[in-house]
Amino acid sequence: MIDMNISLRAIAYLEPDEFISSEQIEKDLTPVYDRLKLPYGRIQMQTGIDYRGIYNDKKPSDISIGAAKRLFSKNSIKPEEIDLLVHASVCRDFLEPSTASLVHHGLGLRADCLSFDLSNACLGVVTSLMMAADMINSGRVKNALIVTGENAKPLLNKTIETLLGDKTITRKSIKKYFANFTIGSAGVAIVVTKKTEGLPLIHSATSLSDTASHMLCQGDGSTDSLVMETDSEELMQRGIALAKTNWTNYRTKNKKDIDHYICHQVGIHHRNFLYKSLELDLDKDHTSFDRYGNTGSAALPLTLALGAAQGKFKKGDEIALLGIGSGLHTQMLGVTW
Repeated sequence: MIDMNISLRAIAYLEPDEFISSEQIEKDLTPVYDRLKLPYGRIQMQTGIDYRGIYNDKKPSDISIGAAKRLFSKNSIKPEEIDLLVHASVCRDFLEPSTASLVHHGLGLRADCLSFDLSNACLGVVTSLMMAADMINSGRVKNALIVTGENAKPLLNKTIETLLGDKTITRKSIKKYFANFTIGSAGVAIVVTKKTEGLPLIHSATSLSDTASHMLCQGDGSTDSLVMETDSEELMQRGIALAKTNWTNYRTKNKKDIDHYICHQVGIHHRNFLYKSLELDLDKDHTSFDRYGNTGSAALPLTLALGAAQGKFKKGDEIALLGIGSGLHTQMLGVTW
């Protein structure tokens, strides 16, 4: 277990510009559904995802800047207080320069504020928090800003275009594309600082990898035309097996009663299987995938931010965040509210 001992000073999220229903996606794919005789309603039925968000005409940096500006406006934090900026999205504006460069400029951060991108699939924000904790506890930085800006629109558009244009698609070969329809959009900004009385405490973390499974989910393409292929069933089986081991490692050292669970936000089938495998209490579950979809690196912090905004956490509550990322990796954070 890794000792974090940093405080969550503020968290904010940026709503997508619009939401696309699962029903609408299937209407757009009517020629494919009819040719393959696929049952309508399968996306919602299999995933529990009613909608997923998209941003129109926004780059990942725009989304991250919007989330950070919202955080600054709603909290007593000024841009000049930030000593470290990490952009943690799967989505980026370019291969280079770093998307963090655009966010740094857009927020007017100090010239000596260190900034860079850190990408680790759905775990980008969690990994960034783990790294920021080391820098905060060493005294290198006081306030770290972690941002993410995920946008499903390019992937969603490209997948629909591919399926409509490929007449060789079969009921079997189409399966690797259905995970693409779970992907959603969100922007989240988090500021963490040294352990401070009265603020939520991120107290510990654990991490585990199964990199032999790196081939199960792979994404590629440009920022405007993303491509992703996923062996969803095998990915779920191996990911949950890895998460179970990580969870067991965490619980051997942290035996506190846990009041809230925020787990990997992929869909209802994955959620239920994970909770059954780890023997977790569904009554303590918090989800965001039903409205926002799988928002990648934003999923865990978005769900945390939504819970906080809705007043679901009270002082002293113990919160467990358990994430899984393609690669395969799993990381967990323990938070005392």
